[in-house]
Amino acid sequence: MKNSKINFSISLDDKNVPDSIIWSATDKPVDGDENTDAIAISVWDNTQHSTLRMDLWTKEMNVDDMKRFTIDSIGGLATTIENATGDKIMADQIHELCRNLVKHVKATQKEA
Repeated sequence: MKNSKINFSISLDDKNVPDSIIWSATDKPVDGDENTDAIAISVWDNTQHSTLRMDLWTKEMNVDDMKRFTIDSIGGLATTIENATGDKIMADQIHELCRNLVKHVKATQKEA
């Protein structure tokens, strides 16, 4: 049986805000550690039938990138739900939400 590992190392400032996030994975195409400005992890608890979420971002990540990251994450969930369950209606509705959010972000960037 093959095992795969994903590791995260989070450096925090004195207020527990991430200064840096470094990650590595055994099945990553390129060996070694990589820096990132954000991670979003969801873990399903079979016993409680609920989700544990860990959303972390560095203080260097700008607001527009944070919004794009969120939209990309939501869009990825649409693809996952369709592939895992075949529920195209749910996936299409999530994708529609993402299209609307992209329009919102673009409109608010023009105002700034």
